[in-house]
Amino acid sequence: CGPPFIPPCRGRGRGPRSRGESSERWVWCKVSLEPGAKGGRRGPEAAGARRERRTLGRGGASGPRAEPEAAKSRPGRRKSGSSGPGAAAKRARSFRSRGRGFGREPEPRAESRKAGLQLQRGQRRRSLRAGPPNATAASLGGSGRLRRPPPGGRVAVVLDQGSGFVKVGFAGEQQPRLVLKSSSPGPGALGCELGDGGARAHPIKHGVVVDWQALEGLWERLLVGGLRVCPERWPVLVSDSPSAPPAGREKVAELLFEALAVPACHMASSALLALCSAGAFSGLAVEAGAGVCHATPIYAGHSWQEATFRLDVAGSTLSRYLRDLLVAAFPDLQLRALPRKAITQLKKRCCYVSLDFEGDLLNPDRHHPATFCLGNGCSVCLSSERFRCPEPIFQPRLLGQTKPGLPALVFQALQKVPARLRTRLADTVVLAGGSTLFPGFTERLEMELEAQCRRHGYGALRPHLVAKPGRGTAVWTGGSMVASLRSFQCHWITRAMYQEYGSRLVHEVFN
Repeated sequence: CGPPFIPPCRGRGRGPRSRGESSERWVWCKVSLEPGAKGGRRGPEAAGARRERRTLGRGGASGPRAEPEAAKSRPGRRKSGSSGPGAAAKRARSFRSRGRGFGREPEPRAESRKAGLQLQRGQRRRSLRAGPPNATAASLGGSGRLRRPPPGGRVAVVLDQGSGFVKVGFAGEQQPRLVLKSSSPGPGALGCELGDGGARAHPIKHGVVVDWQALEGLWERLLVGGLRVCPERWPVLVSDSPSAPPAGREKVAELLFEALAVPACHMASSALLALCSAGAFSGLAVEAGAGVCHATPIYAGHSWQEATFRLDVAGSTLSRYLRDLLVAAFPDLQLRALPRKAITQLKKRCCYVSLDFEGDLLNPDRHHPATFCLGNGCSVCLSSERFRCPEPIFQPRLLGQTKPGLPALVFQALQKVPARLRTRLADTVVLAGGSTLFPGFTERLEMELEAQCRRHGYGALRPHLVAKPGRGTAVWTGGSMVASLRSFQCHWITRAMYQEYGSRLVHEVFN
């Protein structure tokens, strides 16, 4: 019979670690006993016992280490069959087959000592960084190795897919790695970078997915080309719109498990994630993004679908409205062909919410003119357009719509919840989304909410608004916090669970 084997175990290298090398190593242990050892004792004290260690690093295993000179000079020693390149390859194959039982993939093996040295000198020293936070689309090109998940814990990718922008990054981080436009190259351009020109598709409109093929291509490029990760190794947490149809979650699960082959996924309401970013699990989430506004009451992590209200006037609508205002104010400048990016920058830098819209509109002394350079050699001086641009969120009738404004929808959401919970939810009204960043937005919304409460006989109800500085990415931040919690790791839907139960499991878990 051959020498006994000890299963591979985890150990720590005693020597100094090289740059970028993990502190944990897989150590192969083998004990060889001479015939005639009494009692078959296994250990260094047994006569003729010898222990050999083989360490497989991240760059691949090099050849067997040379035996000590004292061991080579022993007289009458029979040469063991456990040395040489062939034996090293055999041990590596055995290690790979046994290492899967420990829940981790074994490290890659080099074919020879020369190949292992080349890996150590070259590839193992390459940086696996995906770039600085909020990288632009132009930085997504180029070649690089895919990022592997760290050995400890289940680290996930957090993806907040909005109508105007998509935020993606790793769980546990404070900011997303990439913040890019949701528009992507048209179908058939899977190999194109996100920064390429040409026809572009908008997979999401007003919070609802309308082009699943474009969404699949966008997510694949974000994960592989943007974050440099292998989708088969990383769990993914995706935000879900409060007004999205239930069938959309089935399509998202199908896209993640079948198209991207992720090991696990979770879909969380964007309203709940916005509350989590403020450290709350009960409250009222007010989201105002690029495509849609929502008012969603949530208690103990569960949302009231019948008390959720939406408004289709949001950031993109305000940008088009600002363009119309500029064209009417400056008919000689040909502003109709002004790029959307310039309009968006103008809106962010110059526009604000008026606390007295009718009074400011009638009094020219309150207009506070501001000059903005358009970048094409001309500049415009904005007057009343500065506060007229965001006003449709509070008065949709300015755009010809009959729906009430956002303050009225927030009050209706509070009316729908039970009376015993109304005060508790009103104490935590969390703002989220880029359209809530207008100066004066928080003060105007709070003022009109109090007026709504007094008008309908709820004078004792005092809504308290929570407006964090980084509320533009509040949904992604909440997802990063939730996915990094140890208590959350049992809430993932794995690929095996999806293959066994199908899409009905998605409704049972996430509804």
